[in-house]
Amino acid sequence: MKTTIFREYDIRGIAEEELLDGGIADLGRAVGTYLLRHNGPNVNLGRDCRLSSTRLRNALIQGLKSTGCHVTDIGVVPTPLLYYSTVHLKAAGGVMITGSHNPAEYNGFKVVCGAGTIHGDEIQQLRHMMELRDFIEGQGSERAFDIETPYVDEVSAQFDFKRRVKVVCDAGNGTAGPAMHRILARLNVDYREMFFEMDGNFPNHHPDPTVPSNLKQLVAAVKKEKADLGIAFDGDSDRIGAVDDKGNVIYGDQLMIIYAREILSRKPGSTVIGEVKCSQSLYDDIRKHGGHGIMWKTGHSLIKAKMKETHAELAGEMSGHMFFADRYYGFDDALYAACRLMEIVSKSGQKLSAQLADLPKTVTTPEIRVDCEDEQKFDVVRRVTEHFQKLYEVTAVDGARINFPDGWGLVRASNTQPVLVLRFEAATPELLKKYRDEVEKAVEGARA
Repeated sequence: MKTTIFREYDIRGIAEEELLDGGIADLGRAVGTYLLRHNGPNVNLGRDCRLSSTRLRNALIQGLKSTGCHVTDIGVVPTPLLYYSTVHLKAAGGVMITGSHNPAEYNGFKVVCGAGTIHGDEIQQLRHMMELRDFIEGQGSERAFDIETPYVDEVSAQFDFKRRVKVVCDAGNGTAGPAMHRILARLNVDYREMFFEMDGNFPNHHPDPTVPSNLKQLVAAVKKEKADLGIAFDGDSDRIGAVDDKGNVIYGDQLMIIYAREILSRKPGSTVIGEVKCSQSLYDDIRKHGGHGIMWKTGHSLIKAKMKETHAELAGEMSGHMFFADRYYGFDDALYAACRLMEIVSKSGQKLSAQLADLPKTVTTPEIRVDCEDEQKFDVVRRVTEHFQKLYEVTAVDGARINFPDGWGLVRASNTQPVLVLRFEAATPELLKKYRDEVEKAVEGARA
């Protein structure tokens, strides 16, 4: 198998070219061996609705069983249900077969050990085990288990909306549909479902709610239905997108402000974790409402680890990963996050569009992706950091976040692609251009 498919947070590649049966069986042997050495023999296995997922499941189970692991197949489910299953069934770990929000021809694997998702060097360990054929041999077993029913029971039992909420939900033909349908049916909501049928071809739009064009149909439906809000899910349901009652997209850091204010009203002094791409408004608002904000590295595995370390009640990313330890288990679950947002709307006397009206107005760019070879990208970030440290305060927790007088600029190396990620925020359009020009000039200089 190509070494490039072993990424920072998961294993991912083009299914019919890079994820072939023999290699996937060996991956199963490596994962089984890893879990047996670290945590035990009971492994849960879930998969998304991509066309290649069943084939990959069959090959992976063959490898897992050959090490002596006992596999519980939970079927086609959202990724958060795989996380939930490891808690509910007290498993040693699990594997989720998913291409997440990648194009339909891709697929991949997220590996859970204990309460965390393995990442970084741990994923490289799996690769080394495959290269050395360092596998335990044994005789395992497999069984099927319906995890959706206990999950739906537990999640829906948390919520009792006093005021009926009108919501439009777009599952994007990913895995959220079946479980979300059952949850919505139990809540005090007037709901409209869009694209709840699972279809690995993703015929209506690509299931990535961070791309505004993928939300066009949802925005139109919210306006037409005069709904209180709209919610979108990515392909494997661990990332949420949201739209307010006026059809405005609510970005990840804005969503976090809404969630954090509600938690801090009940639990003042709580820790809330954002990432380096989030607006300064988030961290300022957490402090204003009596919380402790931490700016941390991008990446769901890294955020989950930091949550455990700091006992944070909430964490989130611009990409829509939302992690609730408050009233929940601390993993990223877009179905649960959707229920929390509907609950806030139900309890509040304000429309969703009014809830962020008091935030200071700033100007931001979306993520700007600049091609940069893997061999060069971290060196470029190091040089940019050194350059700006002589001039401004620089937060270097994940790349370089340069703190200008009335804004900031970010340069970080992507952990998953050969690109640099840039983002900017400033008080005015003129300052935004000034800061962006200054940073882009430094990036060009660092690449020379």
